[in-house]
Amino acid sequence: MSGPYDERRTVRVSKYLSRHLRHQPELIGITLDPGGWVEIDTLIAAATAHGFRFTREELDHVVATNDKRRFAIEGSRIRASQGHSVEVDLDLPPAVPPPYLYHGTVARNLDAIRADGLRPMSRHDVHLSADRETAARVGARRGRPVVLAVDAGAMHRDGHLFRVSANGVWLTNAVPPRYLRFPQPH
Repeated sequence: MSGPYDERRTVRVSKYLSRHLRHQPELIGITLDPGGWVEIDTLIAAATAHGFRFTREELDHVVATNDKRRFAIEGSRIRASQGHSVEVDLDLPPAVPPPYLYHGTVARNLDAIRADGLRPMSRHDVHLSADRETAARVGARRGRPVVLAVDAGAMHRDGHLFRVSANGVWLTNAVPPRYLRFPQPH
């Protein structure tokens, strides 16, 4: 426990925010603006009305301490930094990616990825990491991680658009198979 905050409580608030700011705002009766923002007071009141109370101080603690910087606060508003399954326009400018980016997955997905490349599935974009370690942590959430290298430099030269979220996650519409580098089987 760090300071007055219970780590389990912080995780519960973070998961609650992710669910309602990325996927199901309507479940608690909030509406995200086109950029994914909602007034903090509106969010707290809606959560309280639906049986999940948290304070502005707890919210600020979750935003400040989240290791993945999942949320952004601007003035009196909050939004998820990326990962939405609801329609939002994060208004992120195009960015020039580094030569290689990385994607963490698990072995059971490799055949589909070899055939179709990386697709956004239920999200708006494919999420890529700037380093192998982060990609491995992402893949590990679903089992033993496999890290794929993405030839982002070649994709960019070929006209594919990249954006980078406030928390450093690289986003692109899809990654065709020809830009993927698979690890060699041992």
